[in-house]
Amino acid sequence: MSKVYSDPTAALDGLLHDNMTIAAGGFGLCGIPENLIAALRDSGVKGLTIVGNNAGVDGFGMGVLLTTRQVKKVMASYVGENKEFERQVLSGELELELIPQGTLAERLRAGGAGIPGFYTRTGFGTKLTEGKETKAFDGKEYVLEPGITADVSLVKAWKGDKSGNLIYRKTSRNFNPMIATIGKVCVAEVEQLVEVGELDPDQIHTPGIYVDRIIQGASYEKRIEFRTVQGTAASKKESPIRQVMAKRAAQELRDGYYVNLGIGIPTLVANFIPEGMNVTLQSENGLLGIGPFPTEDTVDPDLINAGKQTITETPGSAYFSSADSFAMIRGGHIDLAILGALEVADNGDIANWMVPGKMVKGPGGAMDLVAGVKRVVAVMEHVAKDGSPKILKQCTLPITGLGVVNLIITDLCVFEVKDGDGLVLTELHPGVTEEDIRAKTGVPFKVALKR
Repeated sequence: MSKVYSDPTAALDGLLHDNMTIAAGGFGLCGIPENLIAALRDSGVKGLTIVGNNAGVDGFGMGVLLTTRQVKKVMASYVGENKEFERQVLSGELELELIPQGTLAERLRAGGAGIPGFYTRTGFGTKLTEGKETKAFDGKEYVLEPGITADVSLVKAWKGDKSGNLIYRKTSRNFNPMIATIGKVCVAEVEQLVEVGELDPDQIHTPGIYVDRIIQGASYEKRIEFRTVQGTAASKKESPIRQVMAKRAAQELRDGYYVNLGIGIPTLVANFIPEGMNVTLQSENGLLGIGPFPTEDTVDPDLINAGKQTITETPGSAYFSSADSFAMIRGGHIDLAILGALEVADNGDIANWMVPGKMVKGPGGAMDLVAGVKRVVAVMEHVAKDGSPKILKQCTLPITGLGVVNLIITDLCVFEVKDGDGLVLTELHPGVTEEDIRAKTGVPFKVALKR
């Protein structure tokens, strides 16, 4: 029987019903099944549980299903910039199961492989794993996580043949290969649909055994979540102190390091990699070994995949799925992670994903990073907007990781986190005094300023 259908509506015909679980591929707006999502919205099916890395943005991607109130529950790692998503969660209108990004990728891979569960270090001791079974291996505590399956999975690929074999393009692979495996029925849409035999068998990412129905998408907007604009002097992103902080963080790089940079200030660190130093950057969405960034502020994977931004790929660059990305992270293959923080405790605890009742963005890949990388540097503002300290004896916000931060770089100074011995003030930024730091830090610390 032919797997090829004429259009998205036909491809979903007979598959949809209220209160079902649907998983959709994509990372942000990159690699999402745009045509199938539109047909899902137009079907009017309600009470959905949707599974994916995130729920798109307001008015696009899986976010359109939130606007039309077709969703009762979301299983995702990141709320992102979707204001309606965040509003519905905070108001109690929508059930949300936040899952660390690497755990989500592995739960999907496990579900598609018939594995009921697995143990992971990620998230141990945090709000997201409360009540879950734990077990010690080699003196460390791990959390039992279940596999995920779905009634229908929707994926998007670059090329596919009429047998359902799929090839993804660059970072649009992301969550698509795992999600293709977890549905009772998998429906794929492709930019180019070719005859059987036209694809190189050695280049197939998803074999056709996983794909039940396939269409060629009529059109793709390939929207982006944001575009970075340079040259605005008043922009917070280009403020001098942010540059100072990023430049100081770059001093933690070493030749041969594999490094993961978080969003915001950490992304700026790439601008200050010392000339001649060989540093390989790893990105959770499935990119390794990228070269110089094209802008002063950020690389946007959605722009790259839309053909509106290019990168200089160094020899040895690689693209891979989100599951492989977090296998690198969880497996201890990343030397250094530089990420932002809302709060850090003097024992190295970090909180950076939620302010209860006010803001929920989700953990993204942060919980996996702090649990798996060899060294963690937190880059943050020293005090909150109300002047209260963000470096404390104990974090007041939901924890991302316990005892994981090695170095804190703020807009005022640098602290080393000594295992079992608290904080040591090692550097002051120009114009800042030791008295300033004591007045704005919520915990005592030692001083060993570098001259």
